[in-house]
Amino acid sequence: MEDLVFNDAMLASAIVLALTFIGIFTEYVHGLERSKVAAAGAVAMIIVGQIYGFYSPEEAIGAVDWNVIFLLAAMMTIVSIMIPTGGFNALAYKLAVISKGRLYLMLVLIGTAVTVISLLLDNVTTVVIFGPLIILIARAQKINPIPYLLAAALLSDTGGIGTLVGDPPNIMIGSAADIDFNTFAIRMGPPVLVCWIGVLIMLRFLFAKPLAEKPEGEFTEVVEIKDKWTWNASLIILGAMVVLFILHRALHWEAWFVAVLGMAALVLTSRKLLMDIAVEHVELTLLMFFIGLFMIVGGVEHSQFLMYIGSLIRPFVESDLLMATIALMWVGAVLSAAIDNIPFTAAMIPIILGMETQGINVTPLWWGLAMGVGLGGNGTHIGSTANVFIVTISERLAREQNDPSLAITPGLWFRKGSPVMLGTLVIATILMYVFWGWFENPLP
Repeated sequence: MEDLVFNDAMLASAIVLALTFIGIFTEYVHGLERSKVAAAGAVAMIIVGQIYGFYSPEEAIGAVDWNVIFLLAAMMTIVSIMIPTGGFNALAYKLAVISKGRLYLMLVLIGTAVTVISLLLDNVTTVVIFGPLIILIARAQKINPIPYLLAAALLSDTGGIGTLVGDPPNIMIGSAADIDFNTFAIRMGPPVLVCWIGVLIMLRFLFAKPLAEKPEGEFTEVVEIKDKWTWNASLIILGAMVVLFILHRALHWEAWFVAVLGMAALVLTSRKLLMDIAVEHVELTLLMFFIGLFMIVGGVEHSQFLMYIGSLIRPFVESDLLMATIALMWVGAVLSAAIDNIPFTAAMIPIILGMETQGINVTPLWWGLAMGVGLGGNGTHIGSTANVFIVTISERLAREQNDPSLAITPGLWFRKGSPVMLGTLVIATILMYVFWGWFENPLP
């Protein structure tokens, strides 16, 4: 790596990468969806790669991490089958009734449910489920839904870091570094739990005024599960999937196969289910975005530009691995807040893998990257895909009610989300320092 010299191929791939990332980050300015920008960037990278001789269409296909794509698609399909059963509605409404008008208790209960579900179904899918339900509950009690919408996103972003399938960047990291479900949960679960409790405490003060109000309406509606057979079957299958996720390394199964197996079982169990309905909530645009992103980063990797970047930061990593891990966590958090955590994760993975081939213990860097991009996603409204969805439904509600105050603006998110991001980063830094031996221990 030390002998690498910056050349025209590296420059060309870096330009395509930079222009694509700028296009993704300025989505709200030019109006082009990020999936379109990623697709255009992938095509541009292949053409540039062929011109300079470092990339081909076949290599672009090979650069896609299909483990990530199949895992996400299968989990999205499972959720798409579960949503029409009404089970999630019944759960959310039950929690609202249990709170009996105590708004902070309701925030904690809903936030806990969102977090627990996001440990398995990923945080994006979880807020897609609970976002509209939170608005319905808020309407019934005649309260402002913003604190609960923000809490759902912030708590799911934080809690989702705890498992391999809880957050898209985790799936990418686990697949690239060959980290199994158990190892990821054991290493990341405890620090994430501490950070999650910290988020709940911070939310109590950040929304002190709205949480102190007394609801004007009462929530007494009883919501029944529409399709108990499918709902119960899905819970059993999810439970079996958790067991298989834990055992997948011993079974020599990839995580995507466990997810596809669960999806197939649920589809066959629900015999009357039409496949058009089963895939209704599968976010094809997000999958297209991932595919394009993998192809772009693959091109930059083939040009050896990422290896060149790795050679520049390698001395710092070798001299002080602890400080390098903490620095990666903070830089990852800040950049993820500014540019979305998925592109940053995609760019960092090959760099870390490159350092691993040089004999460096990169294990703590994986944990620092996962923690940083996960917590950094809380900082702004574009920090994670879950945040973007929450902002979108709040804007839709504001238009429907003709009340601009119901929309979550970028400024509002920054005022509430950035203290949460910084607070949890401080907690994570302290834990990383105190329990460094735990994080530094190489992967099994």
